[in-house]
Amino acid sequence: MAERASIDRELRLLGKLAPAGYFVGLHIRFASPLMTFQTYDPAWIERYTAQAYAMRDPMTAWGFSTEGAARWSEIQSRIPDPFGIMQEAADFGLRFGVQIAHGPISSRSIAGLARTDREFTDTERDRAAQIVVRMHELTEPPESLTQAQVEALRLVAAGDRHAAAAGKLGISESALKARLTSARQRLMARTTAEAIQRAKDARLL
Repeated sequence: MAERASIDRELRLLGKLAPAGYFVGLHIRFASPLMTFQTYDPAWIERYTAQAYAMRDPMTAWGFSTEGAARWSEIQSRIPDPFGIMQEAADFGLRFGVQIAHGPISSRSIAGLARTDREFTDTERDRAAQIVVRMHELTEPPESLTQAQVEALRLVAAGDRHAAAAGKLGISESALKARLTSARQRLMARTTAEAIQRAKDARLL
């Protein structure tokens, strides 16, 4: 899938800029991103998730209130961190970082990149922002699916096996699989289950 290969290429570029890892949430709608990618220390991810830090993270708050790119140190000088999340992140090696936010508030993409050794340069910050903007554009959710794609996804989502779903639609099993494949490609999903979830998140099902 060409789009998926393009996303993977952008992620490799992002990884080169962020030796301590990154987080990317693309097209956040109804408080949930359609796609996420992260390479932070698994121990920090586990801690962050267990403590529900996303609801209190000053970097996330900044991302929802501002479009652009800024160093974490700059954001910290403007937004309070009463829970000490950024100090705790530093204890896990995320000492320096940049935050990027792009897109309308109804479909915002937010990313954070980290280093352990030094601040990001202006060039690195701007390069990271360009990558996130490209990823945002690459993963723009479709405005709609075809009726055939919707019917196929709905039946599988309801628990029907391929043969049963094909029978209900009056088509061959191979034709059903073709519809599911086209839906996965349109939604940039690796699996049918992932396609169903993305379609639901985008209010297409």
